[in-house]
Amino acid sequence: MLAPAVAGLLTTLSLIVAIGAQNAYVLRQGLLRSHVGVVVVICALSDAVLIAAGVGGVGAFVDETSWALVVVRWIGVAFLLWYAAASLRRATRPESLAADGEGAHDGPGAKRVQESRGAVVGKTVLLTWLNPHVYLDTVLLIGSIAAAHDGGAVAGRWWFGVGAALGSVLWFCGLGFGARLLAPLLAKPRSWQVLEICIAATMVVVAVKLALA
Repeated sequence: MLAPAVAGLLTTLSLIVAIGAQNAYVLRQGLLRSHVGVVVVICALSDAVLIAAGVGGVGAFVDETSWALVVVRWIGVAFLLWYAAASLRRATRPESLAADGEGAHDGPGAKRVQESRGAVVGKTVLLTWLNPHVYLDTVLLIGSIAAAHDGGAVAGRWWFGVGAALGSVLWFCGLGFGARLLAPLLAKPRSWQVLEICIAATMVVVAVKLALA
């Protein structure tokens, strides 16, 4: 069953690596070293649940309930635009990212600014579950590809799902915990300001794509 598992892993990596709102947020939290473990667990666990749903055949149901995707789509657009505005607001107050893990500061002598665990959890959940594409890609696409790996045995599709979920874990762990390696490059306020602007731009682009979908 190694072949289906490897196929699932590669399929997930090919879909998840694209720059998106969720990846941008995971990267930001990784650079800030703020509740990274919680963010990674939520993203990876959410993917595992969605992959299991797709492999289990829920994809057909999601495809039929198009009205639900429309509702999620517009809620997602509103949230993404709100988050983009928040990133631009932070960009107008340049923050420096301390390479020693002390976090972000609003200028010399300012106290550390860090979101609460609850706020981070809320944003991570919203960025993950309010994106209709996650249902189309993770549930429908991966589910349909998994069905092709049955090979006469249902176990084949589930091994594909295991590999797909593992690919998600590897990606988010690498993105979240590996982001700290970039911290020295973002030690200057101007660098962090540029990052916030890029994140805002990413959120707006994703929101526009959702609105026009």
